[in-house]
Amino acid sequence: MEINKLLTISVEKKASDLHLVVGHRPILRVNTVIKHLEEFPVLIASEAKRMIESILTAHQKKKFQEEKELDLSYEINNIGRFRVNLFWEKDNVGLVARVISKDIPSLEQLGLGETTQRLIKEKQGLILVTGPTGCGKSTSLAAMINHINETREVSIITLEDPIEYLFPKSKSVVVQRQLGSDMVTFAAGLKHVLRQDPDVIMVGEMRDLETIALTLTLAETGHLVLATLHTPNASQVIDRIVDVFPPYQQEQVRLQFSMVLKAVIAQQLLPKKGGGLIAAREILINTPAVSNIIRENKIPQIKTVMQTSAEHGMITMNQSIKLMYDQELIDEKVAQSFLVSEVFE
Repeated sequence: MEINKLLTISVEKKASDLHLVVGHRPILRVNTVIKHLEEFPVLIASEAKRMIESILTAHQKKKFQEEKELDLSYEINNIGRFRVNLFWEKDNVGLVARVISKDIPSLEQLGLGETTQRLIKEKQGLILVTGPTGCGKSTSLAAMINHINETREVSIITLEDPIEYLFPKSKSVVVQRQLGSDMVTFAAGLKHVLRQDPDVIMVGEMRDLETIALTLTLAETGHLVLATLHTPNASQVIDRIVDVFPPYQQEQVRLQFSMVLKAVIAQQLLPKKGGGLIAAREILINTPAVSNIIRENKIPQIKTVMQTSAEHGMITMNQSIKLMYDQELIDEKVAQSFLVSEVFE
């Protein structure tokens, strides 16, 4: 077995991920379903180690040995790019490689319509894309950045772990920095980014208190900041961010967040009729009413505001799923299984 061959098969079969785990045949995830590649033998420890080390530099091998985890990007010419995570499992090495499309999809292709296009024309503030792992947050973020790249003459700096999509030369200047090779931590990169003359900043993931605090400050100081967060819906974003801080800071952070937030786009992928996946999205726009709710810590009221504010471009996840069902994009069983705390009618 050669890893480049397995990665090529992943692209050919339109898989989202390749898994290499000792004791199993190579595994693909295709349209959310796990599929074992029966034409290949069960992976043994020495073969897994050989294949995985074949894609690593000496520095990466050393770091993997020391930290027992490693994220990297990998490219096969004329085939594609991959976001790779390496790990140890029962004293054996393992790998999961996410297939990254060679082409950055447009906002229209992803179903990100006029509301998103309006949001990314803003000169400052914070736009968050949230959802579970594997829901397409990175792809949506890349589509937004590339739309700015193609339509505005600005300086864009991205902080990523690892770099996934490569942005082409267009109207903007795009500088892409990778955790580990170009910066030590997200927080360190954010501390110095203001001296690099950015207009737009993309933060791959808001992981910890320091990164979140710096991201809020950057959004407050005249920059448009786009970032991701692991929360299932828009309203939980507020609690997630505020709760990271110690109690004595939370009121101040709530006020700061209420002022810098532009929007939260929460998404999840659903099986589409006829095959493939489609994104359902919840959109929260920071109107004066929403800002007041955040400041006063009345988060449960946000859902009601979203349900009744379609004129501002807001939509709840349930409304999005029901709309997709009405448009015959998903079937009834899928709609029922993804609707949250409501009876499907």
